[in-house]
Amino acid sequence: MIPVKVSLLNVEGKKVGDVELIDELFGIEPNAHAMHQVVRMQRAAARSGTANTKTRSEVRGGGRKPWRQKGTGRARAGSIRAPHWKGGGTVFGPKPRDFSFKVPRKVRRLAFRSALSQAAKSDRVKVLEDFTLEVPSTQTGAEILGKLSLDGKVMLIVEPDDVNVEKSFRNISTVETFLPGELNTYDLLRFDSLLFLRGALEKLQGEAQ
Repeated sequence: MIPVKVSLLNVEGKKVGDVELIDELFGIEPNAHAMHQVVRMQRAAARSGTANTKTRSEVRGGGRKPWRQKGTGRARAGSIRAPHWKGGGTVFGPKPRDFSFKVPRKVRRLAFRSALSQAAKSDRVKVLEDFTLEVPSTQTGAEILGKLSLDGKVMLIVEPDDVNVEKSFRNISTVETFLPGELNTYDLLRFDSLLFLRGALEKLQGEAQ
């Protein structure tokens, strides 16, 4: 298998070297079914499941029979809160529930590696040379982003120590910042570019080996 390599860029957008991506994360054949399962699992787990309707026993009122059973010429009725009455209860309406379901750990790992490999194959993985900032600066972050010529939504992966770097990018509407341990299949798929700081990439690849 031919190693996957990407260009290492500096903050000026210039190539300063190459970085090798390990096959375990970036070199497998993407499994679309595994990714689909895991994305469904993540989206289902995010559902609040708090929709609630009242049955006839929960609607206020209706404790007295509205009229006598016989002799009125009207249909018999036991409660003004029956489902076919205005203001009555709901039949088979939604109740608070948990929509989450589990996917096997092996499938979750396969989906994660598939999402990274798909990004590498489609040239969505970019690596930026580590840099530091004395103070956070959104303007500096925007200038760096412009020099890298990244369009669409950008996932920036930083290390925990890159506090000022993270703060410099987090107010840019097209950028979201993540730590290596926060990466997941759904987020990897929803961004147009994955921009790794070199240290963050090395940490991710080190943990996978």
